[in-house]
Amino acid sequence: MPTADPAPSGKIRFRYRVEYGLLASVALGARILPYRLLLVQAALTARFLFHVVRFRRRETLRRICLVFPGIPPREARRIAYISLRNLAFNLVEMLRIRRFSVDDFRRLIPNLDETVARVRELRDRNGTDHPSGVILALPHMGNWDLAGSACHLSGVPVFSVAGRQRNPLVNDLLHRLRSGHGMAIVERGSRTLGHIVSRLRAGEAFAILPDSRNRLPDLDLPFLGGRANLARGMATFARATNSPILPLHMVRHGWTRFEFIPSDPVFPDPTLDKAADIRRMTEIVVARADAAIRSHPDQWFWYNKRWVLDPVEPVS
Repeated sequence: MPTADPAPSGKIRFRYRVEYGLLASVALGARILPYRLLLVQAALTARFLFHVVRFRRRETLRRICLVFPGIPPREARRIAYISLRNLAFNLVEMLRIRRFSVDDFRRLIPNLDETVARVRELRDRNGTDHPSGVILALPHMGNWDLAGSACHLSGVPVFSVAGRQRNPLVNDLLHRLRSGHGMAIVERGSRTLGHIVSRLRAGEAFAILPDSRNRLPDLDLPFLGGRANLARGMATFARATNSPILPLHMVRHGWTRFEFIPSDPVFPDPTLDKAADIRRMTEIVVARADAAIRSHPDQWFWYNKRWVLDPVEPVS
C-alpha cells in the first residue's frame, strides 16, 4: 500500500529534541508502569487540572450549558470533569497501546468481536473475493484511538488520517504510538486523497472523526442545538468508492471497560445527485453523533480548541 509523503529533512532544532525526549520518557514510563497505577496518576492529574488549575474550565462549562440549556451547575461540572479525566485516561492508553494484546482488548471491550463481525459483514457483502471498504464514523467519545487499534488487531485492516506535527521527531513518535499494532496512519499531504481511495477500494476500513469543525467553509449542518461547519470528505469517499459508513461510538464504563455502540450503516445512493447524496449521508451520520453525545455527554471531548459550533470565517 502507498505511504504518506515523507517527513521533511534538515537540521533538527534543539527544542525539538527536548520535546521529543520528554514525550519519549513519558511514553516509556507508560509502557513500564502498571496500567491501573497509571490511571490513578492520570485521575489525580485531571482532578488537579480541573479543580486547582481550572484548565479551560470556564469555556468548557459555557459549551455544556449552551448545548444543554438549564442544566444544573453541579451536573455541568460533573460532565466537564469526567470528560477531562477520560482525556487523561486516553493519553495513558495511547502511550501504552502496544502493550495491549488482542485478549486485553477483548477484556477492555467485551463486545469487540461482535462489532468486528459487523464490520466484516459490511466489508464482505459482495463476497470475500470482492471486499468493500468501510468508513467507521467515530466521534470523539470513549477512546477513539483505542477503538481503531482494537478493530485492527482483531483482523479488520483499519487506517486513519492525521496531520503532521511541526516537530518531526514528535510527529514520528506520535504516528508510531497511534499506529498501535500495525494500524496505518496516512499523513495529510498532496497524495492523501489518492491513498484513502486506494485503501478503501482494497477493502480496508477508514476510521474518521465526523464531529470536528472544518477549518474552511464546507457543509453547514445542525449539530448540538446550533450550526456546525463540518467536512464532506467522509461522505465524498463513501460515494467515490461505494463504501458504507458505519456510525459507531464508544462509551467508557468506569475506568477500564468500554462498549461499542453501532447504529445502522449509511449507504451511498447512486440514484441521487452527487452533492445531494453527500449532504444526505453527512446529515444522517452527524445526527447520530448528536444523539450519542446527548445520551452520554460526559463521554465527549468538550475541550477541543476549535469549538465545533464557532462560526467559520468566510474565504475572501
